[in-house]
Amino acid sequence: MKKIKNLQSLTGIILIINLYLQLPAYPYTGLCCGKCGGNMPLNIPGGGVPETFEYRTKISYTYMNMDGLKEGRSDVKLREILGDPANGKFMAAPKSMAMQMGSFSLGYSFTDDFFAGFMAMWNDNTMPMRFNSKMQNMTGREGYDMESAGFGDTMFMAKYRLYADDPLMPKKEYSLLFGLSIPTGSIDKKNKSHPLKARQDELLPYSMQTSTGTIDPTVGFLYEASSSPHWWGINSYITPRFTDNHRGYHLGSEAKIDMYYMYQFRYNFLAEFQINAKFADSIHGEADSARNGSSGRATKGDPSSPYMTPLWDPDNYGGTKLFATAGIQWQPFPLHILNLQLSLPIYQDLNGPQLKDDYRLMLTWYIEFVTNKSRRYLGEKGRDSGNLGF
Repeated sequence: MKKIKNLQSLTGIILIINLYLQLPAYPYTGLCCGKCGGNMPLNIPGGGVPETFEYRTKISYTYMNMDGLKEGRSDVKLREILGDPANGKFMAAPKSMAMQMGSFSLGYSFTDDFFAGFMAMWNDNTMPMRFNSKMQNMTGREGYDMESAGFGDTMFMAKYRLYADDPLMPKKEYSLLFGLSIPTGSIDKKNKSHPLKARQDELLPYSMQTSTGTIDPTVGFLYEASSSPHWWGINSYITPRFTDNHRGYHLGSEAKIDMYYMYQFRYNFLAEFQINAKFADSIHGEADSARNGSSGRATKGDPSSPYMTPLWDPDNYGGTKLFATAGIQWQPFPLHILNLQLSLPIYQDLNGPQLKDDYRLMLTWYIEFVTNKSRRYLGEKGRDSGNLGF
């Protein structure tokens, strides 16, 4: 709740700035971004690029739910993997996971072809855990909720347009995206909500940390096209990871492909559909057990000791996921866009056992800020006429 209140305060501050400091401008009629050649998916990296010499902000709230376990393409029941670790079973396993993420991004277009910005994130994770019979007898509980919260990593991004059939109002364009993720989150979160006090100083598993702990580059290729009222595109990205963090591991490399189609029903309203594919490798290495508590093994420092939960096995991460995303964009007034999206999994082949995705819901508020260098700036004459872009 504290995170949500902080996000509300931030959005209020940005709205005040926009209302009172926005320079007079000629806004596009409706959702279309002229320089981008059409409408923009706001959840895909590289989308939401402002006009030249203009700023843009995006504030997003995402709720993601995971429910049940899957290994490969087959569902796994908790009773199948809970039991005696000496027999290849686990003392605890996750039932589900709820993740809330708030993000804020700021970007600026330096030229018609070059845009740069950054995105900061806050994560709040809750993962209900189920104990085996031995742990239930020891704690007097069926399980507990594993929890973590804090700042996530910060992503810096730049987009360079390689080709456009028209420099101002393109119907086809190709671009490169460059990103660099900085580990501003934490990989040192402790298992403070565990019912046994002796376990509360242990590290949380990989998926409950709020950071990768590594500096990770991203390179992408973006294609965008339009024939009003139709807009479509396909974007691909790769994030290679090679170096370990200070805990002695690194997340697996990732590749993503996003395909989208949009149809504009009226000047300020459109519907969108996307296919989002993600391919991720398993975790490389293993978290250390010598600093700040146990790595999660039964015997601290003994690499031959069995894992107490599948969450600590580096091989139980990554896989292939395919999502279908539907959404709407609405322009309540010029220079502002609201975007609501729902994503559902249509295919999952997971390195497991691990939690499978259930659904994702994302709400984004996009705002453009005009400067006196922008071709849309009207000058003091525009201010005197009362045209502030609303």
